[in-house]
Amino acid sequence: MPLQLLSVTSEVYPLIKTGGLADVAGALPAALARQDIAVTTLMPGYPAVMQAIGEGEPVRRYENLMGGPGTLRRGRAADLDLLVLDAPYLFARDGNPYLGPDGRDWPDNPLRFAALSRVAADIAEGALGSYAPDVVQAHDWQAGLTPAYLHYNRPARRPPVVTTIHNLAFQGVFPAYLLGTLGLPAEAFSLDGLEYFGAISFLKGGILFADHVTTVSPSYAREITTAEGGMGLEGLLGGRTRYLSGILNGIDTRIWDPAHDPLIPAPFSADDLAGRAGDKAALQREFGLAASPDAFLIASVGRLTEQKGLDLLLGALPALLAEGAQFAILGSGDRALEAAFTAAAASHPGQIGCRIGYDEGLAHLLQAGADALVVPSRFEPCGLTQLCALRYGAVPIVSHVGGLADTVIDASPVALRQRVATGFQFTPSSEPMLIDALRRAAALFREDRAAWKQLQQNGLATDVSWDSAAQEYAALFRKLLTPSA
Repeated sequence: MPLQLLSVTSEVYPLIKTGGLADVAGALPAALARQDIAVTTLMPGYPAVMQAIGEGEPVRRYENLMGGPGTLRRGRAADLDLLVLDAPYLFARDGNPYLGPDGRDWPDNPLRFAALSRVAADIAEGALGSYAPDVVQAHDWQAGLTPAYLHYNRPARRPPVVTTIHNLAFQGVFPAYLLGTLGLPAEAFSLDGLEYFGAISFLKGGILFADHVTTVSPSYAREITTAEGGMGLEGLLGGRTRYLSGILNGIDTRIWDPAHDPLIPAPFSADDLAGRAGDKAALQREFGLAASPDAFLIASVGRLTEQKGLDLLLGALPALLAEGAQFAILGSGDRALEAAFTAAAASHPGQIGCRIGYDEGLAHLLQAGADALVVPSRFEPCGLTQLCALRYGAVPIVSHVGGLADTVIDASPVALRQRVATGFQFTPSSEPMLIDALRRAAALFREDRAAWKQLQQNGLATDVSWDSAAQEYAALFRKLLTPSA
């Protein structure tokens, strides 16, 4: 009989997505199924999710769940087995699942995601009767209270809980006076509980009370135990290194497949890259860039924030343009960065193209048509865009941090001679070093197309699927169920 895993998450692609968490939660179940692990995903009943499952099957009702009634419904959508928390007063809101129309956090976010964790703990304790998970995986701060509720309730049944950190920067920090409202005892406000610099942290609870903590790359697992990368939780994480591991993310290679991608005009493969020329031309038209097959076209896809190093990239644009390169960017985030990139595109027509927002089709076109993709993050737990870039032959230019360091082999002279390089790395994450990497890439593109093609083919040959990660997760889950482990 398959091992039963309950995955607790606040977003799942393709139902609702703001970032990489949704991609992971959406793709990992299929890979785990090949390891004989059956995943049931617990998530909030946002409007798009409720529409996807229809009425669903009611399996548990709550008269008062963080201030109102709720119904737990079973359903299936997007090839996922789902348990959906239908609580309209908490989740019946269109748009971003965390932010209101004003761009600020919903003020009741602590109640919304405490409710998700409370229900997860109930399921773990056996409240559904017919379904009792063997292991629970709680993703990020939104599910962080799951092991805390189990700890303070001290139930008769308590399966192992794995907390998975996708980005330590988001910790779910809220006022301490909410403890009683959240159904947690006063003793939880302590150094050995949820207390965090005078407030409470959902993620701290997830780390402290989990049986094991994973994050999304080996390098990031090391970085978060340091003062530079731990963001106030380095002491706790450093004390739990025996129970901390980094498992490198993958991408869904069924969706990200350049040979069979319906979102790009010209499919291609590692054996035949010819189609990329058509995709590059389409990308240039879409972003208003000059129609030049020989121009070095660099792309950026993702959140426009300082964490992602987009301010560094903005400062590097003059140097990039001096190399004769073109630049196309798709993303949203910090309003000042949005305005700055929009202004740069207006000042350099034909050289810079900018789209504010997110569009899945354009994201695929950028990967398929760009010669290179730049990810200059100051820190990066894993990163998925560089994995997509490898898969699509857009040579990654990345900072040497977290999962970026783990997934891209720098085009050093030795790596080029040995024909193993897949991209360009730079460190530290600074504007001068980014400019140096951009210049190195532009020079190789101009001067040695055979070497550039080798980089592309090496990237296309890289295994970026979920298979290896699924094997590691499966081994961890089974180890937790072994009494002697």
